[in-house]
Amino acid sequence: MPASDTAAAKLHLETRLVHDGILRSQFGETSEALFLTQGHVYDSAAQAEGRFTNTDPGFQYGRLSNPTTSMLEERMAALEGAETCRATATGMAAVTAAMMAPVAAGDHVVAASALFGSCRYIIENHLPRYGVESTLVDGTDIEAWRRAVRPNTKLFFLESPANPTLEVIDIAAVAAVAKEAGARLVVDNVFATPLFQRPLELGADIVVYSATKHIDGQGRCLGGLVLGSKALIEADIQNFLRQTGPVLSPFNAWVMLKALETLPLRVGKAAQNAMKVADWLADHARPTKVIFPGHKSHPQAGIIARQMSGPSTMIAFEVPGGREGAYRLLDACRLIRISNNLGDAKSLIVHPATTTHQRFTPEVRAAMGISDGLIRLSIGLEHPDDLIADLDRALAKV
Repeated sequence: MPASDTAAAKLHLETRLVHDGILRSQFGETSEALFLTQGHVYDSAAQAEGRFTNTDPGFQYGRLSNPTTSMLEERMAALEGAETCRATATGMAAVTAAMMAPVAAGDHVVAASALFGSCRYIIENHLPRYGVESTLVDGTDIEAWRRAVRPNTKLFFLESPANPTLEVIDIAAVAAVAKEAGARLVVDNVFATPLFQRPLELGADIVVYSATKHIDGQGRCLGGLVLGSKALIEADIQNFLRQTGPVLSPFNAWVMLKALETLPLRVGKAAQNAMKVADWLADHARPTKVIFPGHKSHPQAGIIARQMSGPSTMIAFEVPGGREGAYRLLDACRLIRISNNLGDAKSLIVHPATTTHQRFTPEVRAAMGISDGLIRLSIGLEHPDDLIADLDRALAKV
């Protein structure tokens, strides 16, 4: 069912996540087929030429496209409301492609400072190796974005909500500044998921995901996604992926394609659980701070009400005692397991200062809002009362 089909466009999202993008073989299978092939054969030399000049539609080679991967891309484009999508081997491959493909030596990038550690690495360490300068700003300060713009600014990048602080940025306001500057805005939407936030509708040019997280959502495989207009993707990102080769395997594409069928059920339930756990944490005496996009106490609650249709499955909270207090809590959890992954069916907990953001100095972490007592909690599909009981036991150890 093509995403562009008029009748399909009238269907509800839940229906399209079951049916969109299906390419059935001659065998008429019910479930989407898994095409484990490196390449494809052609009926003639002329057809082979046509495939490489894009005058004959079809598949050529696994690094360039695959029928199973194409189904995932089309279904994700329908979910995101994007014209097109390209899948990658990991989330960071998607981020790297979105940032590296449109810039060249002499260009300038502006990014929010509150970012996942690997995203900051690309901006601060990798891009400068190729002559691309960068400026990090307080993402919540719209004037800071405007002040950072230079004549050679080509790209804006942000996460919202940010990892791990759950800081929320006014995407529409940043998009307006980017448009004034003639820059492309790339938004990492992984914490919000396409179900709760629509960056393209807010003015973003490109949206990226680690599909490893909620989209797979069951701890099985890695993947990434880059979405946007056909013109922007084909202008540079598609060729960057084609030539450098961070391709998603057909098997991983098939797993994620099937996972999309249950995405609203899984993420919706996990978000409901997160709301109950966050409310409980906010009322508990032990945490010194609780940050959750679905709670009225969130510092950017007004922006959240405007640009998000639902909360994240993520909670951040601080405990007294710094690193030692955080370790005592993590080690005392029995149901919630320590892991740096997130968006899983299983609830997972991590101490960012010593894991995902450990390479930064204490001063940089403090500027990002990552204290030694900060905990990142990814809520899954367990019964919320069981999660609360586990946290209650653990907080007693802090």
